[in-house]
Amino acid sequence: MTWARVILLSMTIASAAATTALASVTKAPFGASADGTPVEIYTITSGKVEARIMTFGARIVSLHVPDRDGKVGDVVLGYKDMAGYLADPKTYFGAIVGRYGNRIAKGKFTLDDKEYTIPVNNNGQSLHGGTSGFDQKVWTAKEVADGVEMTLVSNDGDMGYPGTLTVHTKYTLHGSALRIDYTVSSDKNTVANITNHSYFNLSGEGHGDILHDVVTIPANRYTPVDAVLIPTGIASVEGTPFDFRKPTAIGTRIDAANDQLKIAGGYDHNWVLSTSVGTMKEAAKVVDPQSGRVLTVSTTEPGVQFYTGNFLDGSTHGKTGVAYEKRTGFCLETQHFPDSPNHPDFPTTEIKPGHPYHSTTLFTFSTEK
Repeated sequence: MTWARVILLSMTIASAAATTALASVTKAPFGASADGTPVEIYTITSGKVEARIMTFGARIVSLHVPDRDGKVGDVVLGYKDMAGYLADPKTYFGAIVGRYGNRIAKGKFTLDDKEYTIPVNNNGQSLHGGTSGFDQKVWTAKEVADGVEMTLVSNDGDMGYPGTLTVHTKYTLHGSALRIDYTVSSDKNTVANITNHSYFNLSGEGHGDILHDVVTIPANRYTPVDAVLIPTGIASVEGTPFDFRKPTAIGTRIDAANDQLKIAGGYDHNWVLSTSVGTMKEAAKVVDPQSGRVLTVSTTEPGVQFYTGNFLDGSTHGKTGVAYEKRTGFCLETQHFPDSPNHPDFPTTEIKPGHPYHSTTLFTFSTEK
C-alpha cells in the first residue's frame, strides 16, 4: 500500500468517525419491583438526545431533547422513582406492552382451531396482554453499541397465550433519533403485538395539554371501533375528524360531534399506514408551536395508535409533581392492528417457530423556528 493510499484511508476513517455520533451508556440502580427484584436504569446520551431506560417494563423513563432555543427538556410522562410506577399499573407510561399490545375482544381468540382465553382487564376486553403484562415484568438487560438491549422470556401458557415467547427490545440513540428494534420468537404458533407506550408532551413533561400540537398522519384509512374500543373494520378518513393527511392541531376537531370521538373521549384509534409489513415509512409528525420541537415517527409496522391521553384524570403526579390531567400527553404506538387475531382481513400477528418477527420504530427529534 502506498503512503498516498494510507493517508487517504486514514482521512476516510477519520471523516467517518467525525460524522458518526456514538452514544455513551451508563447504568445505575433504580429501586426494586414489588417482589424485590432489583431494577436498573440505563442512561444513553448521543450529545443531542438523552434517553433513560429502565428494566421494569423496559420503559422509557425520560427523554431529554432541545427546543428551538437549545433549551433541553424532558418530553415524556412518567415518575421520578419506582414507587410511582408500582402504584400505577394502568397508564403504562413508557413501557413495552404485551404479549398483545392494544385490545383483544372479550379476551378470546382462535389459533389452529383452538380457542384461547386470556385475562380481561378493560371493559370486558383484554388490553395490552391482560393482567401481569410485560409492563409489570423486570427485563434482563445488556449494553450494546449506542444503547441497551432488553430481553424478556414469557413462558408457555403465560396469561393464557400459547408458546414460550422471547422478546428482544433494543434501544439505541443515533444523533437525534431514538431507535427501537424488536425481535420476537416463539417455540409454538402464537400471536403477539409488541409496542412502546410512551406519552409525549413536546412542550415538556408537566407543561399543560397537547391540544395545540399540530399532527400529520399520512394515512387514508383507520379502524373505527365499537363501544368498547374494538375495531369494526377499516374505513376511509375522508371527511372525518380522523383525516390528518394535512397538518392539523389536535384540539381543532377532538371534541367534534362524532360518535367515534365520543366513544373514546378523544382520539384512541389505529391508523392504517400500509397492509404490507416490513417497509420503513413515516407514521406521524408532530410539531409543537410553543417549543418548536418536532417529533417524526417512522416504522416498519402496518399501523399506529394515536391516543390523546383521554383517560388521564389528574390522579397521578409526574416527575415534577404536576398532576397529569386529561390530554396532557399523546401516544403514537406503532403496531399491528387491535384485535387482529379475530380479523382475518387484518395483517396477521401470528408468530411461528423458526420465523422470528422483526420490526423497527424511529422517534426522530428536530426543531422548527
